Amino acid sequence: MTRDGSTATPQAAIAASLRRERTRAGLSLTEVANRAGIAKSTLSQLESGSGNPSLETLWALCVALDMPFSQLLDPPRPAVSVIRAGEGPVVAAERSDYRATLLAAGPPNTRRDMFRITAEPGHARDSDPHTPGVVEHILLATGRAMAGPSDAPVELRPGDYISYPGDAPHVFEALEAGTWATLVIEYP
Repeated sequence: MTRDGSTATPQAAIAASLRRERTRAGLSLTEVANRAGIAKSTLSQLESGSGNPSLETLWALCVALDMPFSQLLDPPRPAVSVIRAGEGPVVAAERSDYRATLLAAGPPNTRRDMFRITAEPGHARDSDPHTPGVVEHILLATGRAMAGPSDAPVELRPGDYISYPGDAPHVFEALEAGTWATLVIEYP
């Protein structure tokens, strides 16, 4: 059993979820890889649990499979769940010092996922649009950040909240060391 209470590594959970969702959709490795804009060999490695995917690759796969990001990482949990700071399944961005830790996934018949995000100054996390109708909510806990639509980000300070369409290009950029926030993604 891992520190966060799950019995599998994040890579194993991702592999099982990708295989399950691709099979459910009736798509081949080639079809999903093409839709996500990645190499078929990369998808094959991820499905075997031997890949180390970036956040960008995982988001592209979720869009290609029309699935919420949390389905990749969220194992079944007990009725009471505590995730201590520094624990939980973490996925890192490829081009910036930005990590997302899944804190909670929406239960059946709801579509809401909650993440703790940490970021350091240096490179903005530019996000491609998610599936249509997605809305993102950020509550900044510490530090300062620019967040929101790529063409009109807003500076946030601790305690500030922003919501914006996640189905358009958007950005999160830390302006101070040690910046972290809670991110909630709502799916229609």
